[in-house]
Amino acid sequence: MKTVLIHDWLVTLGGAEKVLESIYEIYPSPIFTLVKNDRNLIGTIFEKANIKTSFIQRLPKAKTFYRNYLLFFPLAIEQFDLSEYDIIISSSHAVAKGVLTNSNQLHICYCHTPIRYAWDLYHKYLNETGFSKGLKGFLTKFILHYIRIWDLTTVNRVDYFIANSKYVAKRIAKIYRRQATVIYPPVDIDKFEVFTKKENFFVTASRIVPYKKIDLIVEAFSQMPDKKLIVIGDGPDLKKIKRKAGKNIEFLGYQPFNNLKYYLQRAKAFIFAAEEDFGILPVEAQACGTPVIAYGRGGVTETVIENKTGLFFKEQSVENLINTIKHFEKVEDQFDPLEIRKNAERFNKERFKKEFKSFVDKKIEEFFS
Repeated sequence: MKTVLIHDWLVTLGGAEKVLESIYEIYPSPIFTLVKNDRNLIGTIFEKANIKTSFIQRLPKAKTFYRNYLLFFPLAIEQFDLSEYDIIISSSHAVAKGVLTNSNQLHICYCHTPIRYAWDLYHKYLNETGFSKGLKGFLTKFILHYIRIWDLTTVNRVDYFIANSKYVAKRIAKIYRRQATVIYPPVDIDKFEVFTKKENFFVTASRIVPYKKIDLIVEAFSQMPDKKLIVIGDGPDLKKIKRKAGKNIEFLGYQPFNNLKYYLQRAKAFIFAAEEDFGILPVEAQACGTPVIAYGRGGVTETVIENKTGLFFKEQSVENLINTIKHFEKVEDQFDPLEIRKNAERFNKERFKKEFKSFVDKKIEEFFS
């Protein structure tokens, strides 16, 4: 049986790429992707992998501004000739699931999410990017309308869906009208150690983009000058958010893994304000024995146990977050770092590989018998 892996793009290494990494370790196979950035793959498992890219790779500045070519993504993914392969495994949060297959091929899709900015985040995306009106807005709406139509036409190119959380499985059922098996993503728990002596600061870490809601966290701490916040991460909104920050907030920008781990281990709590499909960082914080204060929507509700490994705030508002942080400080002694670590271990990498391989091998046996 010849296997091939499909991934949307390989330009940075985020949560989706960690999933692809584990799948590649189980099924070392050629990888087809729209565009890659070799510089960011140095030192990773993908550095020596057989990676094939689309025509988008040859377009101007595609390695950094690949999203500008969204209109061409469907065409590009359909140009991959996979006819020599028996098993297609796609890792998809955009268009990877839309590759063309035939009736003799088994296609299993690990779906991180249906395309969020085309579906449930559509209006929020338009408002936050300033594309809700004007000529650029019209063109953006037209392109996303086309993407939605194409996205639905490709649903039946997939034989089986795997979702990265119950939250995403529900969205797959709503948008695609398909059932998905939930297999939580791999988190490299063994790279983190419990640190029981917490220090007097809070931490958040993320790409600094609108939906991550780092601005909300910064505004809340600016109104609590007696509490220290450390912000780790970089992104297009960083300068704008810095202007809102009080003196009690420290921005460290992008940090290498060991520095990130240092702050995750020592923080009183990790703050997470996004509505994420899964959210790996809250699990990594828990692997350090650090409680999580999170917005109570999305995949984080499946990884954090309220009042045992963290607290949830019910609205994405400054007032709600402030009240939850103040409540946390009254009860923080009830959080046991060892119990928090134990919860994180449910999401370890070996568990993912075992569950994923079991699922795929079973479907192979059924499909080809």
